[in-house]
Amino acid sequence: MRGRVTLFLLVLLFSFSLLIVSLKNGIAQDSIIVGAVQTTIGPLGPFGREINAGLNDALTIAELEGGINGKKIKYIMANGNYNPKEDQVLFEQIFSGYKPLVMFGNSTELSKAMADEITMNYKCLYSGATFSSEVAYAAKYPSMFVPGPTYGDQMAILLKYIAKEKRGARIAFFYSDTEFGRDSIKFGKLMCGRLKLDLVSEQTASIKGGDITAQVEALNKAKPDYVVIHGFLVAPVPDLIKQCRDLGMKCTFIGTFWGATELLLDKLGPLAEGYLAVNPYSYWSRDEPMIRKIKEHTAKYHPDVKSRPIYYMQGFLTGLVFTETLRRADKAGELHYNGLVKALESLANFDTGGLTPPLTIKNNRFPVARVWKANPEKGKFEPLSDWITFYE
Repeated sequence: MRGRVTLFLLVLLFSFSLLIVSLKNGIAQDSIIVGAVQTTIGPLGPFGREINAGLNDALTIAELEGGINGKKIKYIMANGNYNPKEDQVLFEQIFSGYKPLVMFGNSTELSKAMADEITMNYKCLYSGATFSSEVAYAAKYPSMFVPGPTYGDQMAILLKYIAKEKRGARIAFFYSDTEFGRDSIKFGKLMCGRLKLDLVSEQTASIKGGDITAQVEALNKAKPDYVVIHGFLVAPVPDLIKQCRDLGMKCTFIGTFWGATELLLDKLGPLAEGYLAVNPYSYWSRDEPMIRKIKEHTAKYHPDVKSRPIYYMQGFLTGLVFTETLRRADKAGELHYNGLVKALESLANFDTGGLTPPLTIKNNRFPVARVWKANPEKGKFEPLSDWITFYE
């Protein structure tokens, strides 16, 4: 893959052996290195490619606009395969070769595995493709942040919305039997109690899909007003909604971030009628200044790309936070670990050009999102609520 503008992109392929091709000779000594372990191949490649594209584009735009107060940005990307142990090796290889000030990781698992090392040894600014509450822990991991609300925040936001819409609503949780799926459930139960919502059922299913007849029967028996879906990418959500509708269930289905994707909306088709989801970013279809800038950049540098999914926006927002934190640290003459931590902590009412509302960091995450409603006829999500903030 060829670097564009002045942004270098190194793809490192991992198999049974690892080969690093050094670009050190092409990188100026005063350049700021941003490293990343991404997943752009394999089953999760379609998601990882867009997250990587979003991060890369944000860094490229920053470089085109003058870099970090005149300092150049260089992006070094290693292509992992979503295996925490193997991806950890890639992470370490990037550090041994380039000593980046900033790193990005491709998963919750990698983020958690490297958290102590990042804080004690690598001492870099870090974020990743995760909304795990364990990563957003400022007291323990001061340089690590989540690029939005944690899964727990998302659960709280959607439950706050439900409580406002229907007092004492009957709630069911439907989540994957994975660490990802279980991440917000304990907190969701707590919030149901606080908001006086009636949790009537909890059902788990495989993230790969499969037979969910028993779970649907249990949901039908519980008669929920809302079924909260968490921890899936696509399957088995379309099957879940179809089976529930076939039984005559009138409940509202509402998902967290990975249930807010255009991909899921497309797979649902007419079943998306009435479907809701929580999402912290503006969609490609929105008329916002930053979305317009992204579209202009895409038209110029990626003319074959006609739209970008919501997980691209996750990568892009991460890049915006990276560059703003770097600029603040550099302006203060503190372009080092402690300076980056201080700069990260200083983010308040940070203007993202409408990609999100103005962001204020709280315990190393940005706990704000809105509820969106699917419009299957137009093939897009439209805002149903204003931006909802949750502080815990």
